[in-house]
Amino acid sequence: MLSDREAKELLNFLTLETRPDVKGQATEYILGLTGTKDGCRYLRGKPDFLKALLTLTSDSSVAIVKDCYHALINLSADETLHRALVQDANILPVLFSNLLDPTYMFADRICTILTNLTRHEKTCKDVFKVFQEEHIGLAKIVEILCTEDYNKKASLHYLGPLLSNLTQLPDARQFILDKERCVVQRLLPYTQYEASTVKRGGVIGTLRNCCFDHAYHEWMLSDAVDILPFLLLPLAGPEELTEEENEGLPVDLQYLPEDKKREEDPDIRKMLIETLLLLTATKAGRQILKSKNVYPIMREFHKWEKEPSVISACEKLVQVLIGDEPEPGMENLMEVEIPEDVEVKLQDLDVKEQEQIEKEQEELIRAATEENSAREES
Repeated sequence: MLSDREAKELLNFLTLETRPDVKGQATEYILGLTGTKDGCRYLRGKPDFLKALLTLTSDSSVAIVKDCYHALINLSADETLHRALVQDANILPVLFSNLLDPTYMFADRICTILTNLTRHEKTCKDVFKVFQEEHIGLAKIVEILCTEDYNKKASLHYLGPLLSNLTQLPDARQFILDKERCVVQRLLPYTQYEASTVKRGGVIGTLRNCCFDHAYHEWMLSDAVDILPFLLLPLAGPEELTEEENEGLPVDLQYLPEDKKREEDPDIRKMLIETLLLLTATKAGRQILKSKNVYPIMREFHKWEKEPSVISACEKLVQVLIGDEPEPGMENLMEVEIPEDVEVKLQDLDVKEQEQIEKEQEELIRAATEENSAREES
């Protein structure tokens, strides 16, 4: 790593006034550092370098701005850097301001950084707090997400995973589930958004998180929201059901065409099933899903599915749909007390599953970064 003298000399080159060729070499060096874990950890204790990277995102050179954002993406992927970025370097206000600019060409990279920063609850709270302090709020994020071509220079698909991450917080879920705002209703069509797996998956992740608040289940399943068809349709295939089975289904799922295709992404299929499973946590939810003939859809889905983890999730849901009602006092599965030893095992499984999710997210982010770079170069 750099000596103190070398670090000070390098920092002097990371300014807007520095000659472009020298500044370009300096940012390239920093980008290289952020490509390794040791390099990221070194920069964790150098808030001046982090602030310099942020300042240079307003440089006149596209190549330099691109390198700075790429470096910030690498840094934000390391959880141990989150405090340094959010609190020491205070990067959020600048990122939010640029994100809201409908002409800003690097908005996709900002979405990626914010998605990285909100993956873990602690920093997610910090990001949400600054959102509120900057008077942005989730309303603006939802509005941008639901506005096609808000920014003609950026897709903004990663607002989906960002919203999903934010809804791990109760306050964020309360906003989405506000019965007067109709936010959930605006999001529902994106469960079948074909233009982007990232955006589609992010919205479904948001809906899944909202279903952890079981007090809203009946409302979400009622005609006021009617969430069920939006969760079921991506899982339904072209298989022919009996007349009796069809008539019991929501109208949108009756007599589907022979060319009906299911959701292509296995992770999204699993999230959809997990959302349905959450809706069966209450007696009212179970009764509605049973009365709406969810079982035949899942029966045919189970025959078709090949991914082991998705099959497992499907089997859990089917067991609830065809099983007997729990004993009195156990009707709400989210309020049942779990023995301590079982709780420990479940937590271990959750940790492993979260690690897998994070690994998949990192791969998606890497792919998105490469895609953004290719688009900018073209």
